[in-house]
Amino acid sequence: MRNSLVLLSAIISFAACKSDKKHKSSEDATKATIEQQAIKKIDVHAHYKYERDYLADFFKKWNMQGVLVDVSIADSVGVNRSWKEYLDHVKTEPDLFYLCSSLIGVGIDNPDFAQKSIEKLEQEIRSGARMVKVWKNFGMVTKDASGKFIQIDDSRLQPIWDFLKERKIPVMAHIGEPVQAWRPLDDPNNPHFGYYTDHPEYHAYQHPEIPSYEMIITARDNWIENNPGLKILCAHLGSMSHDVDMVAKRLDKFPNIYVEPAARFGDLVGQDSDKVKAFFEKYQDRILFGTDYGTSSPQTEKTAGELKGEEQNLEESYRRLWTYLSTADSLALRGQKNRGLALSEQVLKKFYYQNTADFLKLN
Repeated sequence: MRNSLVLLSAIISFAACKSDKKHKSSEDATKATIEQQAIKKIDVHAHYKYERDYLADFFKKWNMQGVLVDVSIADSVGVNRSWKEYLDHVKTEPDLFYLCSSLIGVGIDNPDFAQKSIEKLEQEIRSGARMVKVWKNFGMVTKDASGKFIQIDDSRLQPIWDFLKERKIPVMAHIGEPVQAWRPLDDPNNPHFGYYTDHPEYHAYQHPEIPSYEMIITARDNWIENNPGLKILCAHLGSMSHDVDMVAKRLDKFPNIYVEPAARFGDLVGQDSDKVKAFFEKYQDRILFGTDYGTSSPQTEKTAGELKGEEQNLEESYRRLWTYLSTADSLALRGQKNRGLALSEQVLKKFYYQNTADFLKLN
């Protein structure tokens, strides 16, 4: 009888312990959700080209706004953009989204190239654009009439930079690619393995005609140095995401630049967490939150189940970044495993919201 009572007591004690742990786990999850929602956010690098019924509520739940970043890509028909869709999106949800226009070097040999580009940008600024994006077309894709790749420091672009400086419109610069683009694609754990597998046209290792990584980065640095009055947001950590020391060197040298880590969090997770945390703390006023998340097809082309899965994936993606930034929990991201940065509330508030609000003069 006594043994039975002891066993019963042990079972009750175990159940109570398990219940307490479950309760604590639930409390921790609730606390994390409250903290996550309390901090305002702006995703400065978003590509929600196609509207979703769930998107407005999703952004409001995350206490978040987004900058819809246009990209100009030349194809066999002409220059393909997302500007019209973004403009419509902002008209539908003016409190949630801001606009970023774009520039491409196609036609740079034409005598009126700069003037026509300025006229287009002027019109789009009047329509609400708060920033202009330049893409890796500069340096890696677009060529002039002589067959040379157009680098971002090309003097024929200077009137455009002067115009943007005068209008106090910043530039988002995605110049170059991660250094892995110039290396063999032989490691599935490479955080960019999937991208270059799906987009071999940007895997420079396969295209020896593309200028070297060093040449493109040098041209980018020359452009920054030649335009100290131009505010520049170096997207994807300035294509130097594999080494925060390289990023820090530029931040120290060029006071007019800022950075954001969209689609390069895997590179950060692959580096020493203490070192990355120190980087965020030192440059806490110049690092902005960006993800590169977006929608790539119309809602009408997806089933209800696909849309639900898409929303869940988006939730998990934003939450994974929150875990990496705000906790010391272990996690995996793009094949890289490490512990989170556990950034302070002060740093998180600047990173997630205030730095972008100041950069785009939203207040």
